[in-house]
Amino acid sequence: MFSRRHPYLFFILIFSSIMVTTFIGLSFIFMLAAKDADFDDLLKSGGEKVGIVELTGNITSSRDIIHSLKRFRENSSIKAIVIRIDSPGGAVGPAQEIFREIRKTVKTKKVIASMGTVAASGGYYVAAGADGIVANPGTITGSIGVIMGFANFQELLRKIGMVPVVIKSGQYKDIGSPVREMTKDERGILQNLSNRIHRQFIVDIANGRGMDLSKVEKIADGRIFTGEEAKNLGLIDRLGNLEDAIEWAGRMGGIKGKISAVYAPKKKFSILKFIAESSVKEIANMMINPSLYAGYLYSPSN
Repeated sequence: MFSRRHPYLFFILIFSSIMVTTFIGLSFIFMLAAKDADFDDLLKSGGEKVGIVELTGNITSSRDIIHSLKRFRENSSIKAIVIRIDSPGGAVGPAQEIFREIRKTVKTKKVIASMGTVAASGGYYVAAGADGIVANPGTITGSIGVIMGFANFQELLRKIGMVPVVIKSGQYKDIGSPVREMTKDERGILQNLSNRIHRQFIVDIANGRGMDLSKVEKIADGRIFTGEEAKNLGLIDRLGNLEDAIEWAGRMGGIKGKISAVYAPKKKFSILKFIAESSVKEIANMMINPSLYAGYLYSPSN
């Protein structure tokens, strides 16, 4: 054993490893603190500004977006907010929470949504809460609908001779089970659930956009639109890029002259977070834990 033959060297290696790990950890903490301090100093600096909150990737959590919206909303130097969306949507709950926070924010400050490559399904849901929406002509948006699904491994288990045993206290407790066929009654229950969640989507868009409910219903069948088509349908207000959205937000917020923008601080890149929010994780999770899911999500692979 190396530790027995060279005890002092082994101790030095262990001690050095602990010191290096501690140093890296403290450096990371100080770096985050400094970054937050820099952001606070930027907000305190003179001049009126437009705050930019970025929403990218699948919507799996609302915490960071809500925190940034609230921070900008409560800062007097921020006169308007742009929420930059590049997302195909995601989980129902977080999308609704962000929408609600935007609706709360527009009561005191102007909020403009700027669409990037894609702002579909839950991505559009979020945008509909803003005072106005700007998209590129080729932005993929729309996809107003709900998708539910689960993987069924019944045939696979049968081939390998594995027999699942389920004990339940209610008839529908294992609805969406991946180890048996879905009954007609269960399919009806899930379809009704999907319809109710879809209805919430439609109503919130109609309220957020000030559109007639029947007009939204006609196009809320899951189809996608280009930004150009969306403008003709009344789903967005203007065609333009991020700078156009910042300019519009700033003028709506009463800023005169040159408009300065400040971005909400981003979390440091985390490979674990990347995996957790990626489509790879969704596929793997479906295989390992094939539970029923529902989402406001545009995903051609489904």
